[in-house]
Amino acid sequence: MAASELYSKHARVWLPDAAEVWKSAELIKDYTPGDLTLSLQLEDGRRVEHKLDPRTNNLPPLRNPNILVGENDLTALSYLHEPAVLHNLKVRFIDSKLIYTYCGIVLVAINPYENLQIYEPDIIHAYSGQNMGDMDPHIFAVAEEAYKQMARDHRNQSIIVSGESGAGKTVSAKYAMRYFATVSCSTGETSVEERVLASSPIMEAFGNAKTTRNDNSSRFGKYIEIGFDKQHSIVGSHMRTYLLEKSRVVFQTHRERNYHVFYQLCASSHLPEFKAFKLGCAEDFHCTNQGQNPAIDGVDDAKEMSSTRRAFSLLGIGESDQMEMYQILSAILHLSNVDVKEQSADRCSILPDNAHLMVFCELMGVPCEEMSHWLCHRKLKTTTETFVKSVSKMSAVHGRDALAKHIYARLFSWIVGSINIALKSAVKQHSFIGVLDIYGFETFDVNSFEQFCINYANEKLQQQFNLHVFKLEQEEYMKEEIPWTLIDFYDNQPCINLIEAKLGILDLLDEECKMPKGSDDTWAQKLYNTLLKQNTHFDKPRLSNRAFIIHHFADKVEYQCAGFLEKNKDTVNQEQINVLKKSKFDLLLKLFEDDDTTKKPAGIAGRAGPTQKDNKKTVGLQFRQSLHLLMDTLNATTPHYVRCIKPNDHKASFFLDPVRAVQQLRACGILETIRISAAGFPSRWTYQEFFSRYRVLMKQKDALPDRKQTCKNLLEKLIKDQEKYQFGKNKIFFRAGQVAYLEKLRSDKLRLACVSIQKTIRCWLARKKYLRLRESAITIQKYVRGHRARSYVKFLWQTRAALVIQRNVRMWARRRHYLLQRSAAITIQCNWRAHMAREQYYKLIFEQKAAVIQRWVRGWLARQRYRRTLVAVILLQSCVRRMMAKKDFKKLKVEARSVEHFKKLNFGMENKIMQLQMKINEQHKENRELTERLSVLERTHTTERERQSREIETLRRSEQEAKAKAARVPSLLEQLSFLQHELENTRREKEELEEQTKIYKEQTQQVVEELNMKNNLLMSNIDELSKEILTQTQQLTEIKTNSDNTKQLERDLNEERSRYQSLLSEHLHLEERHRDLKEEMSLGIFSNQSSLKRTDSNYSSNSSEFSQSLDSTESENGSIQTENETEATVDLPVLLKLQRRVKDLEQEKQSLWQQLDKREEAQQQKAKEVEEQQSVGRTELDLETLKRQELESENKKLKLDLNELRKSLTSESGDLAPPVPGSLPYNILLDQLNSSSEELEMRKEEVLLLRSHMVRQEALKYRDSLLGESVKLDLSEIPSYQDFDRSADIHTLNEDGELWLAYEGLKETNRLLECQVQKQERHHNERYRKLVEEVNKLRYEKEQQQKLLAQSLLLPENARVEASLKHEITRLTNENLERMEQQEKQDKVIRKLKKQLKFYMKRVEDFEASAQQTNNASVMSAPVRTVNITRKEKEYQGMLEYKESDASRLLKNLVIDLKPRGVAVSFTPGLPAYVIFMCLRYADNVNDDKRVSTLLNSTISCIKGVIKRKDDFEVVSFWLANTCRFMNCLKQYSGDEVFLTHNTSKQNEQFLTNFELSEYHQLFGDLAIQIYRQLIKCVENTLQPLIVASMLEKETIHGVLGSKPSGLRKRSSSFPEEAVTLEVLLQRLSYFHTTMSQHGVDLDLIKQVVKQQFYIICAVTLNHLLLRKDMCSWSKGLQIRYNVWQLEEWLTERDLTDCGAKEILEPLVQAAQLLQINKNTEADARAICSMCSALTTAQIVKVLTLYTPVIEFEERVSPTFITTIRNLLKDRVESSTLMMDAKKIFSVSVPFTPSSVALETLQIPASLNLGFLTRV
Repeated sequence: MAASELYSKHARVWLPDAAEVWKSAELIKDYTPGDLTLSLQLEDGRRVEHKLDPRTNNLPPLRNPNILVGENDLTALSYLHEPAVLHNLKVRFIDSKLIYTYCGIVLVAINPYENLQIYEPDIIHAYSGQNMGDMDPHIFAVAEEAYKQMARDHRNQSIIVSGESGAGKTVSAKYAMRYFATVSCSTGETSVEERVLASSPIMEAFGNAKTTRNDNSSRFGKYIEIGFDKQHSIVGSHMRTYLLEKSRVVFQTHRERNYHVFYQLCASSHLPEFKAFKLGCAEDFHCTNQGQNPAIDGVDDAKEMSSTRRAFSLLGIGESDQMEMYQILSAILHLSNVDVKEQSADRCSILPDNAHLMVFCELMGVPCEEMSHWLCHRKLKTTTETFVKSVSKMSAVHGRDALAKHIYARLFSWIVGSINIALKSAVKQHSFIGVLDIYGFETFDVNSFEQFCINYANEKLQQQFNLHVFKLEQEEYMKEEIPWTLIDFYDNQPCINLIEAKLGILDLLDEECKMPKGSDDTWAQKLYNTLLKQNTHFDKPRLSNRAFIIHHFADKVEYQCAGFLEKNKDTVNQEQINVLKKSKFDLLLKLFEDDDTTKKPAGIAGRAGPTQKDNKKTVGLQFRQSLHLLMDTLNATTPHYVRCIKPNDHKASFFLDPVRAVQQLRACGILETIRISAAGFPSRWTYQEFFSRYRVLMKQKDALPDRKQTCKNLLEKLIKDQEKYQFGKNKIFFRAGQVAYLEKLRSDKLRLACVSIQKTIRCWLARKKYLRLRESAITIQKYVRGHRARSYVKFLWQTRAALVIQRNVRMWARRRHYLLQRSAAITIQCNWRAHMAREQYYKLIFEQKAAVIQRWVRGWLARQRYRRTLVAVILLQSCVRRMMAKKDFKKLKVEARSVEHFKKLNFGMENKIMQLQMKINEQHKENRELTERLSVLERTHTTERERQSREIETLRRSEQEAKAKAARVPSLLEQLSFLQHELENTRREKEELEEQTKIYKEQTQQVVEELNMKNNLLMSNIDELSKEILTQTQQLTEIKTNSDNTKQLERDLNEERSRYQSLLSEHLHLEERHRDLKEEMSLGIFSNQSSLKRTDSNYSSNSSEFSQSLDSTESENGSIQTENETEATVDLPVLLKLQRRVKDLEQEKQSLWQQLDKREEAQQQKAKEVEEQQSVGRTELDLETLKRQELESENKKLKLDLNELRKSLTSESGDLAPPVPGSLPYNILLDQLNSSSEELEMRKEEVLLLRSHMVRQEALKYRDSLLGESVKLDLSEIPSYQDFDRSADIHTLNEDGELWLAYEGLKETNRLLECQVQKQERHHNERYRKLVEEVNKLRYEKEQQQKLLAQSLLLPENARVEASLKHEITRLTNENLERMEQQEKQDKVIRKLKKQLKFYMKRVEDFEASAQQTNNASVMSAPVRTVNITRKEKEYQGMLEYKESDASRLLKNLVIDLKPRGVAVSFTPGLPAYVIFMCLRYADNVNDDKRVSTLLNSTISCIKGVIKRKDDFEVVSFWLANTCRFMNCLKQYSGDEVFLTHNTSKQNEQFLTNFELSEYHQLFGDLAIQIYRQLIKCVENTLQPLIVASMLEKETIHGVLGSKPSGLRKRSSSFPEEAVTLEVLLQRLSYFHTTMSQHGVDLDLIKQVVKQQFYIICAVTLNHLLLRKDMCSWSKGLQIRYNVWQLEEWLTERDLTDCGAKEILEPLVQAAQLLQINKNTEADARAICSMCSALTTAQIVKVLTLYTPVIEFEERVSPTFITTIRNLLKDRVESSTLMMDAKKIFSVSVPFTPSSVALETLQIPASLNLGFLTRV
């Protein structure tokens, strides 16, 4: 791509500027290669010529398109260079008020110097679990990325926060740690997280101070490792500090402060515990008043002191240790006030009565005389002797300050160590996230040892940063398999070697410190001699021999050598330390105990060993070692970078100084990152994104199914140079500037398309307007022609009448004209004579005036001659003076060659030139204004001249008309006489009319009087009505006030209800946790006891365990009930104390929990297996026992019947003789006997089968039971039927061949079972085959649909419609053919069945005919009548009888083991509630209070246990419905008159009679509220991942939204794009609604749940909209409104429009409308303010600020418009929060819904296994 294509007319570029660094300009002429200048126009309208260097021909950098300005990621910019980065940051920071911006892997944070509402807990939850590219840049996004990578990759992470003082490093690090503490625990901040956060205020108090740049500047570096366990919860932390600024303890510059803790201590000196420290205000101490600014605006040091002490207590540092710390700090304050008196040049002393020294020694516990002595003296050691020498006053002051610094540094280190001990975890640390808060690159007017160490650390960090960025670029290219070349990046290893290598600066400094007479000057000379010629990064200042220059990566810095050696040695008088070590102050001895451990023993063989001073490490060596350790730690972790920028030096909010910003961007490596990215392929697109964005640049035929090949073909056409892009596996990589070129092509193509559309639309509008005008013209013509015809007729009639009038008028006109001419002639003569007389008078006056003028002119000429003579004389004098001045000029010329003179002459010239230039500009402006005014005056003159000419023409016309009228005077006179005659006639008529009017007036006056009387009556009525209206208005106002009061009371009630429900949930949560602890502890004790003891029992272990656990729960319920009774009077602080106590118990028992969980899982698994085995065996045995008993009883009955029949047949002693053989009765009896014997034989077979099966099952039961070891039962021990002694048991076991029959029956049973199994298998295979065929068929149809869709996308619109129609016709034809085949098969089957039916009907008819004949014969022979005996139905009372020991079985089968899905589909809704209530009625009926309380408490505890164990929506919804139903039953059958009205008469007879259970109404109501909140949490957990993807990310309306170029952080959804749509969300809502309806949840409760669901959808969607800049566009608003419409349709379909859910969505609807409404004028602003009533001001401003055009034709919102919105909304009273509370749960009201189910008619299904219950 040639430069001439980019640098064309209207292209925008950046020009260097001294004040703004870069300023924008636009080309006004195309650039051609070879031009030496560029013609540019600045934004202020000025035109400039920019010169180009002919040698390099470097063109100015191009500006990015407007659509790319304000991007979240700087790497998304097409042109990557310094002005683009600066402009993007400026637009985001100033216009959009956004402080965070991505730059590849770096987060750029600009300090706003203002408190922003973007760090609230709801924003933390919004960023939790999100991908880094999905949300707007934020420190929380970086923290979430680190947390997610730690959990996913199991690799330690680091967040490196850097920047200069005042840039906001400490705040960023603090918010990152707060994020980890919030997201790492599920139920809020636990004690570990609280302790980690508590370290921040302590370190700020002891390590932060106010500077000229920052009110809370960290004067040390720190690296905090936050440890996590395997569940990714915080278990502890560890802190490392670097380079504390000790000099601040004794010295501060103007307007600075010492460390905060000193001022906090002074502000709290009035407290009684601090009285012994003898403190005062901060102005009383030298070390706290040097800066003359002891206070910070908006900071209360006393409150900060209380928070510091509270943090110490939270970390476990006791009150005594704290007081000892404050005692040492107070001693340091008094030490700074110790005054040293000078006695001589080398001697000084301290007065013995120095109050501050005495207080210092008293606080430290040391003798005052000894400390005073060693403050003014020092001990010198030689090889032979030791002597004491006095020091000067200056040395004594330095020694005093060194001691204070040393004590404070030791105290600081001890505090850091104590914090690390407090934060050390007892649990093993699995991984950690490190937060590095370290100073950025610093350069001041005077740079010393501190700045040298800081810049050294930044060199190391910058090297690690460059290597990491380069590594990421390399990995990206290798992953995409594109060819790449080595990117050249700045390597600062030579600069690092200059500092830390052998014979480097630090090495030479340490060597000089070891020299006895080493000084800063000698060290500087060593540096010059060693490094000046060897290292290019080292330089020497020209005018100084005590400084050196290092060329760092950011800038070159000059360091002053003064103080380097002293600060590196960090010396303190050892004798002063020895005095302090003699103290009995415990903490002071702890601070200096490290000195004793570091001492080494003296050397051997009489040689003196190294002293402590020689062994002590220098500060530079310590810092180098700690820095190497830090780099090793960072290299072992995955780094994340945060670069903090200070926008200005004045602490002005949202003001960016470009010069300062560019300096910091260069210093922190941002521009180096940009340079590395720009050197490669910074712009990266996936093939689908590229195709979607630039599809407009290709034709329809070029779009292939293969997106990759399509993109390749398009790029080969658009960009000829193939080195400008590369094709990877999944992405296209572009060089810098190529995306801007493609955007230019795209915008040009869209612009042409817009022009074509506009042309066509304008043509259509013009034609439409023409046709409308033509139709209107025809209509107008029709009406005009008719009007003209009527007018013509009227004209003819008027003409005839006018002739008569003209005849008379002309006569009058002629006479009048004559008279006018006569009077005019007389007037003219008079005027002409007067005019001649005036002319003569004027002539005489003019002659007199001329004489006067001649006199004055002659005098003027004489004066002119005099002036000319005077000028000539002056000219002659000036010539002479010029000659003399030339001589003087030659002398001054020599003097002017000197430099000073030249400077004096030029001094102020530039300012004068600028002033002259400004004057010229002002004169030009005035000239333009004058020319404009002149042109305006000329135009007014011309218009006036034209107006006067028009008036003259009108006068001429009027004169001609007057002449014509004069000619008509005679005719008018004639007409006048005629009119006089007519006038007399009219007078007579007038008199007559006057008489008539008098009569009429009299009549009207009477009418008026009557009307006035009526009017007065009406007025009186109106007054009465107005009074009534006033009274009614007063009543209405009273009603309104009453209604307002009632509304307010309702709101207060709802608030109280929500508070109560939240407190109830917290209370229930605490109860659950307390109960869990008790259960786990009891289970632990029980497991230990059960492992030691083992008892034999015939019962199953599972049943015993269940009964035992149920007894424990009952006892717990009793305890809970008593606790509830006692806690009813406990207030909220007691609850909070209990909560804190429970938290402590959780922390202490954490290790025990894990062991208990493992044991409990093992026991549950084992018990479950045993229970399944035993329950199966037990149920089968019970069933078979029942069958056996039933069959045996029937067998006995049949035997008795048989014996009686035999007796009746054989006995002849009866009254009646037996029937004769062959007779009808004999045959009937014989048939009955045969059937009875057959049935008896069948019963025998079944009995034998059951007996054998029972024996086998009994053996299996004892073999599989837990008692198998002690019993040792084996199947071989069971004797078979063949082994029995036939002779012994022949009559009992093998009666009538029973054994053989049993064997035959068993074989027959096996055969039958085998046949049934084979039949079922065949049936299953047949169904499986059909299902496979259907699946294959559906798969084939799916493939055909996909092929058709792929083919139709390649076709034009018309062809696509035709193809879809053809495919639909073929599909319908195939379906019709299949249906016809199926119909034919069914017809065949029907015909076959009809034939079979006819055959069977014929057989039935024959059988009925034969039976009729036999019946007739039997009736005729012997009338025998059979009687059917029916059982009389028992009348039930709606109760279920149960034994007291069966309560546990009842709740186990009905609550714990119940599966909601089967119950909800098959049985009556609320069946468990009805069953439990019927059992409760029985307990009430028998007047058993223990059974009632046990049943109710066990029910509550079991339901809570089920809800706790199974966090499933179906389970929670099922038990919500049953709990509400049970509570309603308690109310309905309570006997209260309020509830009796809803019952039937039968139900009123069944109310509870013996017990008052109103207290349980409240308990079950609270349980229902708890279950409801659990249900909402389940809904929230299910909907949360779906809402953003379906409501915002998924493009519901295809073809509307546009995509913009994005940076390295691509936005990615957590769900597949095909899966998460709005339909998925609606399906989930439908599932919730259907489930609740099936479970029988009350409709009112369903509506409240739906309202809560829609609130969650609205809150989550709106919060993400407010946090995502890419979502705030016009097209996104259209999509949101469409999605909201679908939600409203869902409500309408289910008749839920009155539940309030639609109103809940109002904020989201208004936000979508705000995105679509015009945002330009003040009228638009007023419309927005009136429309967005549900949004807060902060939300409206945020949406307008984030509004981003997706296409070029949209406009951004101007800052002035946003200011207008703010001004209009400033009086609105509302909350200042930005985010909606997504965790908010509305207060729920459980309605009373009476049941229409009759309890006496309920049937208990057998599947519930409640056979032990008996209906009563």
